[in-house]
Amino acid sequence: MPLQVSDYSWQQTKTTVFLSLPLRGVSVRDADVFCTENYLKVNFPPFLFEAFLYAPIDDASSKAKIGNDAVVFTLYKKEAAVWESLSLTGVDKEMMQKIREKSILQAQERAKEAIEAKAASKREDQKYALDAMMKIEEAARKKIEDMKENERLKATKELEAWKECQRKAEEQKRIQREEKLRKKEKQIEEERKNLKHKSLTRNSASRYLAAKGRNLENIFSQKLKEDNIPAPRSVGSIKINFTPRVFPTALRESHVAEEEEWLHKQAEARRAMNTDIPELSDLNEEEKNPEWLKDKGNKLFATENYLAAINAYNLAIRLNNKIPLLYLNRAACHLKLKNLHKAIEDSSKAYRIMKLHLRSIHPTKLCKMMLRRFGM
Repeated sequence: MPLQVSDYSWQQTKTTVFLSLPLRGVSVRDADVFCTENYLKVNFPPFLFEAFLYAPIDDASSKAKIGNDAVVFTLYKKEAAVWESLSLTGVDKEMMQKIREKSILQAQERAKEAIEAKAASKREDQKYALDAMMKIEEAARKKIEDMKENERLKATKELEAWKECQRKAEEQKRIQREEKLRKKEKQIEEERKNLKHKSLTRNSASRYLAAKGRNLENIFSQKLKEDNIPAPRSVGSIKINFTPRVFPTALRESHVAEEEEWLHKQAEARRAMNTDIPELSDLNEEEKNPEWLKDKGNKLFATENYLAAINAYNLAIRLNNKIPLLYLNRAACHLKLKNLHKAIEDSSKAYRIMKLHLRSIHPTKLCKMMLRRFGM
């Protein structure tokens, strides 16, 4: 059972009540203070203090100070008046219970209102922050767009200035050529007059004038050549003949069979590409090579881009489905992506192709290939 504290002192003015409650060893951590308009409670085990106040107080502005073995309250009255006592008199247990319950409900409602007000304030702060961020982003975007527009205008002006400079240079060249032609014509006219005044012979004069006329025609033809832009060259094809391949090494040391097999695979791939896959006509020549696609897939696999590597291996397999390494590499990609069924399927295909290939090779040739492989 808690011990009811009845030893306390209080003083009042018309607006304020000062209450001092002595509690030995009381601390902020252990004391529980509950205050509403008509009810005041201090719980400091094993001590308990309750007061059913004589009149309502402003609990929002009232204060409590805990320390020095006492709890000191400063209670502000809602109405200025002098109280006859601190607590109500003649209150039975039922009335006390109702006051307690009412006080608890008021405290809960105020706590709920405080939480809602805090949440509303937080939403308003978030909204304000979002609006401010949107304004900042809009200002930054507008600044970037203005910079782009200024750069575009600057580049346009520079291009126009360059075009104007080029036009003036062409115009200056044309004026210089015309000026040279006029000087030549004037010089020829003066020479004709001099010939007439000097009374040269008709033949010599005619020969001289013919030579000058040819010179003038050469000048005019040169001007026409400079003014006219030559026509583009016609499209043609160049045929290249390659010399046959020669293998001067001994037959036991040569790789003729392997190279012929490789050439045969390349021819099959090109033939399959031209006949079975017409939609690949837009690819480059290197993209139509299964070996190039295999290397491309290996690079993508090394960078952990497994989906792109699978696409490269798929295209290489469509070009040539007789290379077991393509299926093995694609199975590795599926294994990384946890596609276990596809990985098993590709591994089985690679195994069947290698098995068929080994059956088609003569045992003697297979032994020689293995000896060469291990350097024996």
